[in-house]
Amino acid sequence: MAKAVRLSDIGEQLGVSAVTVSKALSGQKGVSDDLRQRIIELADELGYTKTKSGVEEKKSYTLGLVVAERYLKEGQSFYWNLYQEVLQKAIARNCFLILEVITYEAEREPELPKVLSEQKIDGIIIMGTFKAEYVSFLAENIKIPSLSLDTLGIMDTHDSVVSNNLMGGYRMTNYLFEMGHSRIGFVGTRLATDSIDDRYLGYLKSLMAHGVRQKEEWIIEDRDREMGRIDPGKKFCLPEEMPTAFFCNCDVAADILIHKLNAAGYMVPEDISVAGFDNYLISQSGKPGITTYEIHIDEMAERAVHILVHKLKNMNYSTGVFLLPGTFIERDSVRRIGSAVPFISAK
Repeated sequence: MAKAVRLSDIGEQLGVSAVTVSKALSGQKGVSDDLRQRIIELADELGYTKTKSGVEEKKSYTLGLVVAERYLKEGQSFYWNLYQEVLQKAIARNCFLILEVITYEAEREPELPKVLSEQKIDGIIIMGTFKAEYVSFLAENIKIPSLSLDTLGIMDTHDSVVSNNLMGGYRMTNYLFEMGHSRIGFVGTRLATDSIDDRYLGYLKSLMAHGVRQKEEWIIEDRDREMGRIDPGKKFCLPEEMPTAFFCNCDVAADILIHKLNAAGYMVPEDISVAGFDNYLISQSGKPGITTYEIHIDEMAERAVHILVHKLKNMNYSTGVFLLPGTFIERDSVRRIGSAVPFISAK
């Protein structure tokens, strides 16, 4: 008995996705007249027939994942690790995953990701923050099921999976107050990424809850705002008057800050305490270990693939913004210097 022709068989010969083939054969929008005709002709030639329900049951999909080049540079390993987790979750669901790194030039032009322009994928994951203009460009041009990962959606109704950065930043700053600190700085370049901004807002929320004013000179930039690359040489400028503790937007920034403080003659945590965020470093074997807030990237990846696959099966499926809590991890980089600083009661 001859093997039944599948949508993916037709798509493979024409270099397009099974979703595109399905749209062409069912008369849906989003397919050019020329391509639609080629698909119909090949389907007839191969002897394709629909199932009794009129729709072929699809057991696997080809997914795309796009990320800005700056996030995969040396010292930016968090996103590479997150991609690896997404890849494993996709494989577990019998799906293929194609990674495309968007260069700064392609983001600036702007250029559509090749996985989209060449119609090689059924659904797409946008991982991390892009420039606002490129986000708008993607929103206008993505016509297949999509999802944002570790950033808010590319449009108001877009689905996204993010860690609860604001409450995580609030938790970490509250911890520093619990350890007796009230002179607390923040390390992170504001307006560089959504994640940094949310963690900064959590820091501000904690300061306000404790009746402490923010000191602008204690806000230390860690990266170039335009390119988004962490820059230990030009950034991490220490203030003349030092706080007793810093909350850093990520563990990479915390690690660099500790080295900067040591070079300036400060000991951590004896002189200055340092708290991080994300629990991601190549190694935590250094001294002191960084007190941090772990992001569960395995669960983020699982949720992202789960939601996108469901969107492919049901075009009306949507979850909106899916927030995942993290886990506080206490190590040795924070020292108690007094009794807990109390919250200021609202009147």
